[in-house]
Amino acid sequence: MGKTNTTIDLVAIGGSAGSLQVIIQMMKNLNTELNVTIIIIVHRKSQPNNILSMLLQQYSSIEVIEIEDKTELEKNKVYLVPADYHLLFEDEFRVSLDSSEKMNYSRPSIDVTFRSAAEIFGERMVGILLSGANADGVEGLHYIKKNGGKAWVQDPETAEVDYMPKQAIHAGEYNLIIKPEDLAAYINEL
Repeated sequence: MGKTNTTIDLVAIGGSAGSLQVIIQMMKNLNTELNVTIIIIVHRKSQPNNILSMLLQQYSSIEVIEIEDKTELEKNKVYLVPADYHLLFEDEFRVSLDSSEKMNYSRPSIDVTFRSAAEIFGERMVGILLSGANADGVEGLHYIKKNGGKAWVQDPETAEVDYMPKQAIHAGEYNLIIKPEDLAAYINEL
């Protein structure tokens, strides 16, 4: 696991079909004192009562927060993009929600958030693309790399639905291919 000289401030994780188990496994193994902010963008249907954030919270002592418009981000917290909204970064600490048209049939779009984050964080971010059934996130990883950030992709062999990670690898938009059981360790090392 390669240490980097650049301080990483943001880890943005995108996933769709088959990504929830990977995220739960990661949550179980994250250090309780992380010096990064984690944003999770998952394609999902709208549910009452923030069910997904409550589910993820069961697996970690790190606070899991469903983002609201103008949420101020803090390190050592995990933020979940709500269903039916794109997430945009206003600056390093504040985000806004947007309900414009779907991208890649998805809202939230991983591409939209990755791109917005890359513009703000540049080399101080890692974008991670997990299991999924469409190519959302591939263009976003390209943008992260172009802005100096790191792009990690789940090993398609380990993905429940391998289309999304395969598209990223096929496009060459990655610095690292990771197995789900190693994801938390890589994040803990940042």
